[in-house]
Amino acid sequence: MSKLTSKLTQEEVAFYKKNGYFLYEKQVFSPEKLAELTGLFEDQLKQKGSKLSDELDTPHFREERLLQFLLADEVLDLVEPIIGPNIGLWSSHFICKDPFVGRATPWHEDSAYWKGRVSNFDNIITIWLAIDNSTKENGCMQVIPGTHNNGFSEYEKVDGEKNLFSTQIKNMDTSTAVHFELQRGQCSLHDSRIIHGADPNKSEFRRCGYTMRYFSTDTKVYADKNPNFKVWLARGKDLAGNIYANVK
Repeated sequence: MSKLTSKLTQEEVAFYKKNGYFLYEKQVFSPEKLAELTGLFEDQLKQKGSKLSDELDTPHFREERLLQFLLADEVLDLVEPIIGPNIGLWSSHFICKDPFVGRATPWHEDSAYWKGRVSNFDNIITIWLAIDNSTKENGCMQVIPGTHNNGFSEYEKVDGEKNLFSTQIKNMDTSTAVHFELQRGQCSLHDSRIIHGADPNKSEFRRCGYTMRYFSTDTKVYADKNPNFKVWLARGKDLAGNIYANVK
C-alpha cells in the first residue's frame, strides 16, 4: 500500500464487513487529479450521442486515460484492507442524473445482474466517487445495511423509461435505508451484494458519480460469459487463472 494515502482503520473495515458499506468522507484524489477526471467525464458526456447521461457504462474501454484513476494507489489503498492485496478491476460506470429528469435507480443488488459471470460475489467492492455533490435532493444512493448477507432477492418488472433498470426487488422495506450524502471528491464503498437504490433527481443540481468496481483475484471471471469484456490486474497477483487486459 502507498504510504502517502489514508487507509481505512480496523474499526472502519469492521463496520464495512458488518454493514456492507462505508462512507469515506475525505478527498480521494488531489484537486488537480479530480479536475482531470471531471474533464474526462465531461468529454464522455459530449460523445454520448443519443444515450442518456446515466448510461455511460465501462467508459474506460473507450478512454484508457481513466485507467490512471482506476488503478491509482489512492483508490486501491481503500480497497485492499477489505478484499486483500490481490485486486482485479471489474468495471466502471459514470452515472449522471441530470437536473429534474434524472431517473430513479430501482432497489437492486449489483451481483444479481452479474449472475453466472463470476464464480462468487464475496469480495467484489464498488467505490462510488462523487463528481458532483450527492444529496437527498438530487437523488443520492441509499443502502439497506446488512443485506449483503441475505442472498439474492426476488425481482419484478418496472418501467424502464422512468428507471435506470427495468427490474427491481419485490416488497422492499426501506425503513432502515441510509442515504449516502457526499461532497464532491468524497466516496462511498459498498459490497456487490448489498441492496441499494436511489430516488430520481428532482432538483436543479446535477448528480454525477464514477463507480469503480474491484474483485479479489481468487474470483474466477468466466471468459465465455463475458464476451467483449475486459478486466485488469490492478494490484498483486492472479489467483484464479483469469485473463487480464494488461497482462500478456
